[in-house]
Amino acid sequence: MMNTNFFHSSEKIIIGKKTDIGFLVSFILLLGLGLVTLYSVSINPGLRIKNDELFFVKRQIVFLLIGIVVVFFLSMIDLDRVRGILPAIVLASIFLCMITCIPGIGIEKNGARRWLGIAGIEFQSSEPAKLVIVLYLAHLFAKKHDRLDELAATIIPAVIMTSVFVIFIYLQNDFSTSLIVMILSFVLFFFSGIKLRWFVIFFCLVLPVVLLFVFTEPYRVERIISFLNPSIDPYGGGYQLNMARKAVSGGGFWGQGIGGLFRGSISIPEVQSDFIFAGWAEEMGFFGIVLYFVVLSYFVVRGYMIALVCKDRFRSLLAFGCVSAILIQSIMNCGVVCGLFPSTGINLPFFSSGGTSLIVSMSFCGLIINVSRWNKGEGN
Repeated sequence: MMNTNFFHSSEKIIIGKKTDIGFLVSFILLLGLGLVTLYSVSINPGLRIKNDELFFVKRQIVFLLIGIVVVFFLSMIDLDRVRGILPAIVLASIFLCMITCIPGIGIEKNGARRWLGIAGIEFQSSEPAKLVIVLYLAHLFAKKHDRLDELAATIIPAVIMTSVFVIFIYLQNDFSTSLIVMILSFVLFFFSGIKLRWFVIFFCLVLPVVLLFVFTEPYRVERIISFLNPSIDPYGGGYQLNMARKAVSGGGFWGQGIGGLFRGSISIPEVQSDFIFAGWAEEMGFFGIVLYFVVLSYFVVRGYMIALVCKDRFRSLLAFGCVSAILIQSIMNCGVVCGLFPSTGINLPFFSSGGTSLIVSMSFCGLIINVSRWNKGEGN
């Protein structure tokens, strides 16, 4: 029998208290726009890969339903009790990231060993690791809020834990997610109030490591070269970027419409995943790009407001980290598609096909909703 004490023991905090409606509406809009876009751009890949034009949409709907259950669960859970079992959560996440790196256990696809399979279900251990690092750092910085600049008490534990996750994720040949974890950790360091001098030190230490990560793999060097000069290998490393840019520019102002006649995006490899924003831009045009960023901006603003008004340090840091994780990943993905960043293999939250990514993104939102409802019930 489920221990109901794991949920909020003080019902006055949650029961009858309203979720932040603005955040919830923007969250639902992003999910809806993402599903419509996936339906449109994945018809051709579905036919080609599975002989089913609705394959990716049907699979995404299943994960969406699972995600809704997860959102409800996380919005009701007692976060103070989660902090009590956080060591077990952290160890479990590290273990999953570690065994993914082991040949014969981790499932290798396209040269990367990022997946684990249990009972025929595959998932990426690096995706929940983003959620766990946010939980851990929020807990640590809240607990040591009066000792933030002490090296042994706060700085070293935070750096070690971040490094452990970054290294194990990198060993999965998942440089993009390890980069997100690093950036996300920097954001939480900053928001927690750690002094600027530590950022100078971190930057000097991290930059050589990032450069080493990049230049030890030839394909990453090729991506940078293709980014700087896509025409140098138009049918190789620069093909995806060239086709994505054509799709974005081909949308014009109003776009080609959902399932439009001009479908340059269908020629983009992994258009249903990493480059789905190119399909959205092609079909909805400049208007659609602006619409997406308006909705995303409202989502982010409402999320950050939830974090900033929260008087509990842990919950405030947690909500801030959850919003930042979605924002960072969204900006990086759109930046790649629009030619602002080198190709990274990062998917677009709520849009890209992928069960683990969708559920983790929705989990971030479930925790933000939890904090918003705690804010509403505070002081009752």
